[in-house]
Amino acid sequence: MSPSQTKILIAGAGPTGLTLALWLTRLGVPVRIFDKAAGPGETSRALAVQARTLEFHRQIGIVEDVLAAGVRLEQLTVRTPAGIAARLPLSDFGRGISPYSFAFALPQDIHERIMITHLERAGVRVERNTELVAFEDRTSSVVATLRNGGVTETVCAAYLVGCDGARSTVRHGLNIGFPGGTYEQAFYVADVTGSGAVTRNGMDTTVSAYGFAIAMPVRQSGSLRLIGIVPKAHEADETITFEAIRADVERDTGIKVNEVNWFSTYRVHHRVAERFRVGRVFLCGDAGHIHSPAGGQGMNTGMGDAVNLGWKLAAVVQGRADQRLLDSYEPERIAFARKLIESTDTAFRFITSRSRLVGLFRRYLMPKILNVLLHTSFGSRAFFGLISQAAIQYRSGPISSGTAGKISGGDRLPYVLTASGNNFEPLRSLDWQVHVYGAANAEFRAILAPTGIPIHSFAWSDMAKATGLHRDGAYLVRPDGHVALASPVQEAAAFQRYLAALSLRPRLAERAPYRVAGTMHSLA
Repeated sequence: MSPSQTKILIAGAGPTGLTLALWLTRLGVPVRIFDKAAGPGETSRALAVQARTLEFHRQIGIVEDVLAAGVRLEQLTVRTPAGIAARLPLSDFGRGISPYSFAFALPQDIHERIMITHLERAGVRVERNTELVAFEDRTSSVVATLRNGGVTETVCAAYLVGCDGARSTVRHGLNIGFPGGTYEQAFYVADVTGSGAVTRNGMDTTVSAYGFAIAMPVRQSGSLRLIGIVPKAHEADETITFEAIRADVERDTGIKVNEVNWFSTYRVHHRVAERFRVGRVFLCGDAGHIHSPAGGQGMNTGMGDAVNLGWKLAAVVQGRADQRLLDSYEPERIAFARKLIESTDTAFRFITSRSRLVGLFRRYLMPKILNVLLHTSFGSRAFFGLISQAAIQYRSGPISSGTAGKISGGDRLPYVLTASGNNFEPLRSLDWQVHVYGAANAEFRAILAPTGIPIHSFAWSDMAKATGLHRDGAYLVRPDGHVALASPVQEAAAFQRYLAALSLRPRLAERAPYRVAGTMHSLA
């Protein structure tokens, strides 16, 4: 029997695999996605959905469903055993940076179901109870063996992507090392119903000399997520039950627990794979990196991997780019994963340290410092940029070039409000485009017209200036909203050279006129 054929084979149907499948499907690329689990997760697991992830969801048309299902967090309340030490606003702390300037929480199981629904509407079904038995990269394709029950199937794909978690079969099959370690503290996580002095639509963090505990809403139905360090007296228990640590949890979180819907304990690992790619096989998400939950970055980072790889795979398999475009995936994303590991590791060790000196600082001084910083525009914007992933940049990446104003190739395109909307609207095309903030001259338009890349011209404004954009400069923007080439002058030849170097062409589908700032433009 001849093998089944597909363009992209995706192992793993968690948030990372589903994001990759959605982007590829929206871009018109045939995919197959499978998972060894019988169905999507039933527990809340990851909660934080960062602004950058919401921006990506907006591009593929699912953000409204995601926002409708979750909770906007309006305030971070920092408590100590002595009482409330600080109240920090979260409802609009990223104003002017992103259309999603707030903190947002959505349980992972609900998040996955929303993505699955949209994927099914596009005609793609997750193949359940299916595992990867073996695969071989044959240079021109990847041949994989899948097993569902007692039935095996051979699949021939242009590329295989491992989105199959920390114990990735794909990573093991590639024999890629996964160096790192495990933190010594054990943690608990519980979804409960209960009562107490909890901030409505907020996050409550209790800091003390021994560590921390968090209480926050999980679902719109009113249940709470409790997170904290397992008391030292129970760390060595063979089995840690909620009842064994109930008194400590209720004391630390201030929540009287009436019912426990889910409870688990775990130890946190911090690892980054040595490679994210070997030939026609890629790693995304937890298959390539795992780290502490500090800042709610894990799931969002995996979804960012999927977006970064998705548009590049689509361009290559559809013949709109040279295969060398794929060479940029690993250096861009592995660099960020390593930086994230370093920063979350530092934060995690600080908030979990049992040093008496650190504990006193954490309890008495840290809340006061946070209270001062995050009530300033600079402090809140800096905190938002760090947490929201809006500050991710690929300046040192192989496909980033030039600087115009304060914006360099590799930076995320700054968000700018316009008279009729904002400059992120054209990103829904999932296509290459040129942005000019000021006036696009006729010669520049005419010379670039044969490339098929649309030019969007936005009126110069104080906001554009404040973001660091250069007046009358030109920015070649990638399908994921990052700047590829930044030029302070509208020199068409530089853009032609960039496009030619990677054999880049715009998409052939979805060519509809798009209106920006009162002017009609073509999307292709």
